[in-house]
Amino acid sequence: MSGTIHLVATLVAKLGQETALEAALTGILSDVRAEPGCLRYDLHRDREDPARFVMLEAWSDAAALEAHGRAAPFTALAARFDDLLASPPDLRRLEHLA
Repeated sequence: MSGTIHLVATLVAKLGQETALEAALTGILSDVRAEPGCLRYDLHRDREDPARFVMLEAWSDAAALEAHGRAAPFTALAARFDDLLASPPDLRRLEHLA
C-alpha cells in the first residue's frame, strides 16, 4: 500500500448557494495546490445535480493531508460551511489498487 492518500470530498450546496460554493472552492484551488504534499486537488460538479461538487484529491502522505486541514485556505473555507452546505462534507479516503 502506497503512502499516498487519495481522497474524494463531496460537498452539497444549500439551495441558492451553488454559485457561492463554487466560487469559494475555486478561490482556494491555487493556494491548496501549492501546499507541500498536494499531488492533486481537482474540482468537479455533478452533471445531474448542480448543487453537488466533488473534489478529487491526492496527498503525498497523511501528514500532508493533516497539514492541509489546518492551513489557512481550507480553514477559511470550512468556516463558511454552515452558510454554504446543505450537509457536512462526505470525505472518503481511498486506497489506490491499480
